[in-house]
Amino acid sequence: MKTTFNNTAAVLAILAGIALTAPAFAAQPTDAELRAQAKVSQDEATATALAKVPQGTIKSVELEKEQGKLVWSFDIAKAGTKGVTEIMVDALTGKIVSLKKETDAQEAKEAQAEAKEGKAAR
Repeated sequence: MKTTFNNTAAVLAILAGIALTAPAFAAQPTDAELRAQAKVSQDEATATALAKVPQGTIKSVELEKEQGKLVWSFDIAKAGTKGVTEIMVDALTGKIVSLKKETDAQEAKEAQAEAKEGKAAR
């Protein structure tokens, strides 16, 4: 009887763990789902972002939820300068919601944090 109780308790503990982590996985929308929500195309957002950094080169672009907003996030490098300019364009309105300069160290720290988030979501 004791073994059956222990087995049942173990199974319940596993199921509870799955139930608690399932929302974290479900909360991560796919790229296709995010693109379906966007009213501003990547090309439109790219033009908006590059207008703020003349002769800039896009190092990365991502469609993501950031602080509850759906945004196109760009890291733009410019020849002869260090670091990147991070520009976020609202994917619903096309307006710039954030523009900041990041040093190489800040960019590396952000990439490390995102990698850690990605591992935690898996």
